[in-house]
Amino acid sequence: MRLPLSLVVVLFCYESVFALKPTKRDYSTDDYYVLEHDPNAGASLDECARALGVEVVEQAGELRNHWLVRTAKPSLDLSRRDSDRVLDTLEELRAQTSSSNFWSRSEHTHHSRRIASSVKHVSRQELRQRAKRAPPPIRPGDEDDGAETSQAFATRMGVEDPEFGKQWHLINDESPRHMMNVTALWEMGITGRGVITALVDDGLDYNSDDLAANFYAYGSYDFNDHVDLPTPTLFDDHHGTRCAGQIAAAKNDVCGVGIAYDSQVAGLRILSGPISDVDEAASLNYDFQNTSIYSCSWGPPDDGRSMEGPAYLIKKAMVNGIQNGREGKGSVYVFASGNGGRSGDQCNFDGYTNSIFSVTVAAVDYKGLHPDYSEACAANMVVAYSSGSGNHITTTDVGKDKCAHSHGGTSAAAPNAAGVFALALGVRPDLSWRDIQHLCVQTGQQINPDDPDWEQTAAGRPFSYKYGYGVLNGYEFVQAAQDWQSVKPQTFLNLPTVQIANGTMDVFESATGGEPIVSGGVSSTLAVTQSMLQDNNFEKLEHITITVWITHTRRGDVEVELVSPNGVKSVLAARRPTDNANSGFPGWTFMTVKHWDENPIGDWLIRVSDQNKENESGAFLGWTMTLWGSVIDPDASFKVYDVPLLDTVLPPVAEEGDDSITSSIPLPSATTSKTIPKPTEHLPPDHGDADGESHLPAFPGAQQSADPAEDVASPSETDTAASISVTPTPDEGWFSDLSSLMSNQLWFFIAIGAVAIFGIGAGVFFWRRSMRRRSNYTSLPAGDDVAMSSIGVTGHRSTARTKELFDAFGEVSDDEDADEETGLRPGARSPRVEFHSGFLDDDPSTAGLATPRYRDDPDTPQHDKERSGTPVSAGSGSGDGSWEHASETR
Repeated sequence: MRLPLSLVVVLFCYESVFALKPTKRDYSTDDYYVLEHDPNAGASLDECARALGVEVVEQAGELRNHWLVRTAKPSLDLSRRDSDRVLDTLEELRAQTSSSNFWSRSEHTHHSRRIASSVKHVSRQELRQRAKRAPPPIRPGDEDDGAETSQAFATRMGVEDPEFGKQWHLINDESPRHMMNVTALWEMGITGRGVITALVDDGLDYNSDDLAANFYAYGSYDFNDHVDLPTPTLFDDHHGTRCAGQIAAAKNDVCGVGIAYDSQVAGLRILSGPISDVDEAASLNYDFQNTSIYSCSWGPPDDGRSMEGPAYLIKKAMVNGIQNGREGKGSVYVFASGNGGRSGDQCNFDGYTNSIFSVTVAAVDYKGLHPDYSEACAANMVVAYSSGSGNHITTTDVGKDKCAHSHGGTSAAAPNAAGVFALALGVRPDLSWRDIQHLCVQTGQQINPDDPDWEQTAAGRPFSYKYGYGVLNGYEFVQAAQDWQSVKPQTFLNLPTVQIANGTMDVFESATGGEPIVSGGVSSTLAVTQSMLQDNNFEKLEHITITVWITHTRRGDVEVELVSPNGVKSVLAARRPTDNANSGFPGWTFMTVKHWDENPIGDWLIRVSDQNKENESGAFLGWTMTLWGSVIDPDASFKVYDVPLLDTVLPPVAEEGDDSITSSIPLPSATTSKTIPKPTEHLPPDHGDADGESHLPAFPGAQQSADPAEDVASPSETDTAASISVTPTPDEGWFSDLSSLMSNQLWFFIAIGAVAIFGIGAGVFFWRRSMRRRSNYTSLPAGDDVAMSSIGVTGHRSTARTKELFDAFGEVSDDEDADEETGLRPGARSPRVEFHSGFLDDDPSTAGLATPRYRDDPDTPQHDKERSGTPVSAGSGSGDGSWEHASETR
């Protein structure tokens, strides 16, 4: 049979049209299928499409007779069914064909048979994430599979940096599974170009050959000296430069290379001296339209005794950054979790690391173990590699071509994470600050799976107080970022504040009421309902913040835990052995990321307990909780967070947005300046050599009351406490009100009066003691008086100063006794009388003068005292109270 020429042309054009450039898909509105058609079975493609209720889109690539078809997504109700309308229709057609009499001549049966015979196969198309076949990342077990060494990689990729082989966090020759895993991204051309990271630190050496090419001067400033450039000037101003090298050290022939070596770095110097809240706040918003990431490796002291957070202005700056930075996409704040692990410190006692606006980064060492300095808490999001188990971080140092080989701590883990974020923003600059956090949660890789600290969350993810959601893997993070769909806007739900047993606390931290903390603890619950979520346009849970009001005579004994309706437990505060503060928790806010993506509906329980010690006590006054997450409908109304002026009063004095609080409540005076500790101030000196671990829970026994026998500190705790400085913490002090001494006139005059009374009393005591001792001394026999002003001294030139030093302590010296008994007065000379170095020794034969011996006790000769074992005072003698010369002899 010969087909008409016109029909041949039509068929040819039909297939040619569908072989053109693929059409853009929209899986949000349509369902897509591939239909395999048999044109010789009797039914045309168009007939088959109409029978199945689909529209032909185009040919499936170069596969002949395979067609991409689509149909509009069904309504919401139909989409919840477990069936598929297109596939169900095809099955019905095939069923009709098989069940009908073969000889049936009905038109319907004949049509069904033709369609069923012409449609050979239909498959529904689903979106799947495919991994690119780029140079594969190193996987566990690859150590024995010939993994590429750092030297081989450098040769192949033209890396000439002389210290590259020592940068194990980039390529770990000894343990390839443990590294930041970014070199495969470099080979794909992903190097951080166009991204700016600010190091909020102690300066940045922009003259370094490793950093000069990538230094971003416009976004840099020195808030300590208030000059344009963040020049390191102090002897220990090197930390910011080292962190900057981790991120953006150039690929050249100096030292090593940065994780995002084509990105730029700015320096914001705040750690080299006291700084005001307004300057600290300004640093966190500096050039925030161009700067994407703020790397912050600092915070309150990591001594296990401090509890401090950002002040009001600084909180405002961080909120301003996440809401308005980068044209609304938000600044990315990266904070090191803290180096106080050995002191029992926890990052939930640091208001910067437990902020929902921060990505909190803890540390693991080159073996993948948890170093003991790295702090654990429920706010830890991820870990990154840093010092421990015999290795440090090699990076840039201050100087034209200097390298550092002793860098480390969680303050080095944070910039490693910031470098990965810079790589991601280089390919997806539209990612929001919350997208970065979501990617951390979803791509964090479990490390040391046998570590007992791992727990399963309600969303099915492993979480650890030590490791957060796992180790940050640069390759996996950036690959996920490339296809990431941005999350919906943020919203929050404030739950009611619970007062327990009429507990109250005013702005001056004066408390009343509350439930005493007894053995087994005190519990309270808050309910979350579906209507609460719907009324607040709340869809998916992310962070939870919990504010508590607790009084206690020893804060370090208090333990706080939160239990979700699904039974997932977050330890918010565990025991801190060296925290002796008696200030409790006056409206302190904890944070946990352990409930990310959990269904929050139900009763949430908080439990507060202590160590049940006989001489320590406390009370639970009240608490509240805030849920943070994404909205249901971005087009509907939702709340935008603003920092409350005062949030530590129980019960709250005003509803959110009510400014009357400022006129009805007297606010405490604020500190005008403070000193932020250096990032490495509490970092153990052996942080690079200390062995890590992967077998210890972060908070052993934190959920149970301690044995009363633990009232006496264990030897290990005693040793730990002994090694810690007794410098008062910011919220502790030597006296409870000493920090405000100068601002409180009453305290000032009381202190001055106490000093004056003490001085007068000490003077009277020393004068009376001197008079009493003088009355006990014997004199030279009559006629034997010697004018000591005429005696020359050939030895013991320092007698006068020694005597006066002893005077300061109000004791009697041997020399003083001799002076009082003989009338000796050093300082005058006479050529007629000389004495040698054994003058006034016990043996009279060696004495320069034949005079009666001096006696401290009128009844007991001095040499008899010595022979009988009676101790001889080495103290001083005159008792005139003079301190002037004592200071000269120190």
